[in-house]
Amino acid sequence: MARGSKKKYTRKQKRKASKIERGYKKRGVSRKEAERRAWATVNKSDRGGRKRGGGGRGKKRSKSSARKGARKAARPRKVKGAISDVTKFVKDLVPG
Repeated sequence: MARGSKKKYTRKQKRKASKIERGYKKRGVSRKEAERRAWATVNKSDRGGRKRGGGGRGKKRSKSSARKGARKAARPRKVKGAISDVTKFVKDLVPG
């Protein structure tokens, strides 16, 4: 099997990689780099191709990448200038 071949990956893994790649492209990463990062993420979570043959014992899946993404998504977003806008609004309302 040639280096870089995706022959040993399942359809689910390929789907997973394409969705991850799409997310990177949306954030402005180049196509080639997005593809590299996507497959690196799939390899990290699934430890390589999941199709039969050459795997030895079964491999447990890692959820570290998924957890990291969920943690980032749940984190409250910072809004630039929100406090200064509120203080300006309050100053306009309060006579003084």
